[in-house]
Amino acid sequence: MDVFARRRAGVLLHPTSLPGSLGNGDLGPDAYRFVDLLVDCRITLWQTLPLGPTHEDLSPYQCLSVHAGDFRLINLQLLVEQGWLDDAGLDPSQDPDVQRRLRLAAAHDGFQRQASAEEREAFARFACEHAGWLEDFALYQALRGAHRGKAWYQWPRAICDRQPAALARERTRLAQQIEQVRFEQFLFYRQWKQLRRYANERGVLLFGDIPIFVAHDSADVWAHREWFSVDAHGQSQVVAGVPPDYFSATGQRWGNPHYHWDALQQDGYRWWVERIRSQMEMFDLVRIDHFRGFEAYWEIDAHAETAVDGRWVKGPGDSFFQALTAELGELPLVAEDLGVITPEVTALRERFGLPGMKILQFAFDGSPDNPYLPHNHETMSVVYTGTHDNNTTLGWYQELSDDQRWPVHHYLGADSEPMPWLLIRAALASVARLAVIPMQDLLGLDGSHRMNVPGVADGNWRWRFAWDQVQEEQRARLRDWVHLYGRVP
Repeated sequence: MDVFARRRAGVLLHPTSLPGSLGNGDLGPDAYRFVDLLVDCRITLWQTLPLGPTHEDLSPYQCLSVHAGDFRLINLQLLVEQGWLDDAGLDPSQDPDVQRRLRLAAAHDGFQRQASAEEREAFARFACEHAGWLEDFALYQALRGAHRGKAWYQWPRAICDRQPAALARERTRLAQQIEQVRFEQFLFYRQWKQLRRYANERGVLLFGDIPIFVAHDSADVWAHREWFSVDAHGQSQVVAGVPPDYFSATGQRWGNPHYHWDALQQDGYRWWVERIRSQMEMFDLVRIDHFRGFEAYWEIDAHAETAVDGRWVKGPGDSFFQALTAELGELPLVAEDLGVITPEVTALRERFGLPGMKILQFAFDGSPDNPYLPHNHETMSVVYTGTHDNNTTLGWYQELSDDQRWPVHHYLGADSEPMPWLLIRAALASVARLAVIPMQDLLGLDGSHRMNVPGVADGNWRWRFAWDQVQEEQRARLRDWVHLYGRVP
């Protein structure tokens, strides 16, 4: 399906931000209710953040695997309805992640006792079809648990270095834990595909997100060390980030290892091809984060404390996207082209027909040439009021000085709508084919409800909304504006 064939409106909401389950939102009844809300408001696109298993900081951009799903997103009530679990309730006084793992172990026992032949065959087929990544990930997770959460480069040398005899011993020793990980991934993919089917049948497309880089402590780097900038002991040599920008005066030191692009190119970027393929199986459209890194990336010495003293290094460029296109055909990708964007980055994006992004919060510096101003938008692009890294639009506006607010009102009109609806209207009116609004903006929430503060390590990725925040007035306004601006496909 060509998502950009017609104008559409979308909402940005990570499933963990849904109401419902203790600890975080998941793929259960509240996800289906959210799809129903989108349908009621004539919205036909649901954008999420990456769905992979996270580290303790919960950042979906530092996942333990580029293919796996986060166990926290598995809904327990659906397992009760399946007959594999007796009780889905979680005790608010205890750690929800610990309880969820215990419930998932109980569900595995229930599956082994009660699953039908058809369900067992579905599990076996899933494990076979996904073995290319699932076997490494399951072993990695089992080993990580056995070593109390230590990173793979802190494990005993024989396991860290993947010596065959050592791995064979660990597969035998940890067979039960490995099978549990396989089962949890089966559940995640099963629930996600059911949700996607429900959404697609109601005209709602799902829009995913791929981080360009991979977490150092991940199954992917452990299993394919030769493709990443780590030394013989598994330690990073150079790491990823961005120079000083809108979000941080010292830049952002993400800490991910860079790729050995020459090594990846030798087999036609096969690892990347399979990574994109797995996302295409899950989503109708995928945003590829930090697109500019494919043209040139910011390289920081691993020992550097900040991103200030980095350097630009040429990326794989055309050869990378030529390989993807040859294998996968037309790419359903959106390029996150924010930050330091050069003419070379723009040319690369345009050569492969990838839509870019327009962020309205970046538009009002007083220059009529600002590319984020609506009159400079391109048809083949996605316009946002803000992203998961921005403040909410109301929070952003409240922090502006009177002098900074003046160009906003001079351009959009001072009295037409209060914030954040003034910017929401501008996004929906844009010529950009897709307009995506963060859920916080649709609810009119201030900066205390933002999802992430770049450069701040703690307290991010935890925001959730409540159903009583969704008012009929908001629904009615959205229905009207989506129709008014021609975004009902």
